[in-house]
Amino acid sequence: MPKTSPKKPEANPNQVAEFEQSLDELEQLVTRMEESEMGLDDSLQSFERGVALYRSCQGALEQAELRVKQLIDPSRPESAEPFEPDTP
Repeated sequence: MPKTSPKKPEANPNQVAEFEQSLDELEQLVTRMEESEMGLDDSLQSFERGVALYRSCQGALEQAELRVKQLIDPSRPESAEPFEPDTP
């Protein structure tokens, strides 16, 4: 019986495209909200959409982080140190 390796998450190119589209839409939404005087109803709808886009992007980033951890140490992804980017 052949030995099977642990299942690795497969990259989904659609997830990357969806993340980029969501991020782009979120940036456009923020710009519209900053540059115009919206009514209360429009502001609330825009805010709700922004929260949904933010959550979608956050979920995609968390999945990417998990994948990186699994690539660094496939046997113990939870032991990988979190990535801390250098910020000026």
